[in-house]
Amino acid sequence: MDEWVRQAEAWAGEAERWIRQQPPEQIYVAAAVVAVTVLVLLAASCLKSSKSNTIVLSGLSGSGKTILFYQLRDGSSHQGTVTSMEHNNDTFVLHSELERKGKIKPVHVVDVPGHARLKPKLDEFLPQTAGVVFVVDAQDFLSSMQAAAEYLYDILTKATVVKKRIPVLIFCNKTDKVTAHSKEFIKKQLEKEVNKLRESRNAISSADITDEVQLGVPGEAFNFSQCLNKVTVAEGAGLTGNVSEVEQFIREYVKA
Repeated sequence: MDEWVRQAEAWAGEAERWIRQQPPEQIYVAAAVVAVTVLVLLAASCLKSSKSNTIVLSGLSGSGKTILFYQLRDGSSHQGTVTSMEHNNDTFVLHSELERKGKIKPVHVVDVPGHARLKPKLDEFLPQTAGVVFVVDAQDFLSSMQAAAEYLYDILTKATVVKKRIPVLIFCNKTDKVTAHSKEFIKKQLEKEVNKLRESRNAISSADITDEVQLGVPGEAFNFSQCLNKVTVAEGAGLTGNVSEVEQFIREYVKA
């Protein structure tokens, strides 16, 4: 140990002599370079640590958001649930990853109630969201299509979603049912409905629109590929535990 101490003292002495031999200007430049490097590293570290791990589940009441929440957390539907009037909010390791070895990053999942008067709750979580899962009832789609499109339109035109390029996954739920519509059909119909909404709302004076960004390409029929943020469509069934595409979406934007 004494030998190591003596060696360290010798290195320190040599460093001190070298510094004394350098012109003051060179020392100042070197110190500035070191200071800037430290600041850049600290900033990068802060940005990395502050990256969001929040996933928001949104959609109309009855679409299956709460069941999806429980499947992601517990691997169980809890025998189905009634319409939630309070948001479910929890941080956990995805149930499908509990057996994985190594460090797994927990996910903060928020299930926002779909009741009309509770939709503003969504705005509280969007600023810190890594991704939005918009749940659609594939079995009862036609009767709820217009309302679902209006809710989705509101999400896609929010300034926060567009500016932060927040990805959106449209999850067609309940596709285990024989009468359920395919994700391709749902995608096309939602695009048509959003296009109608875009045309009607663009006719409104911009003074009447507060936090809304114009969708799509002017003069062209709307499709999700025109969105500045990534919009994808998946299918599955929360009740039976077929939620792998949602889990893949989460892990794409919340790194394990």
